Amino acid sequence: MPGIDECLYEAMTLPGARGAAIVDWTSGLALGSVGDSPNGDYEATAAETAEVARAAAEYQAFAPVDDPDGVSGEEGTTRKGLPVEDLMLTTRSGFHLIRYVETTFDSSVFLYLWLDRHTGNLAMARIRLRSLAERLVLV
Repeated sequence: MPGIDECLYEAMTLPGARGAAIVDWTSGLALGSVGDSPNGDYEATAAETAEVARAAAEYQAFAPVDDPDGVSGEEGTTRKGLPVEDLMLTTRSGFHLIRYVETTFDSSVFLYLWLDRHTGNLAMARIRLRSLAERLVLV
């Protein structure tokens, strides 16, 4: 089970990875970061991505009232946590991925990955971020 540093370094092994961070979306603070930042400022990037993550997690457009937590989901399983799993934003030069991390406590943490648009593999990055989020240990 990787901790914050191991998780970030593993994220950076993805083809096209330019930067990665683990961010608390309630405070907007980065718990850790590695690589480059899209605007050159890790703190500003953490705060800005936290705003996007918070909006997607809390707004009714992404979490409709008729789809509450605890309703049977795929294959008869019970869904827990946030109704949003991840976010993908594309720009002219890159891909930005946000993957929410579910924990045993009331987590408000997500993994953020910035990929180069020309060398990054969005599908592979999404799969690997899901795996990292499931294995991440926050203490």
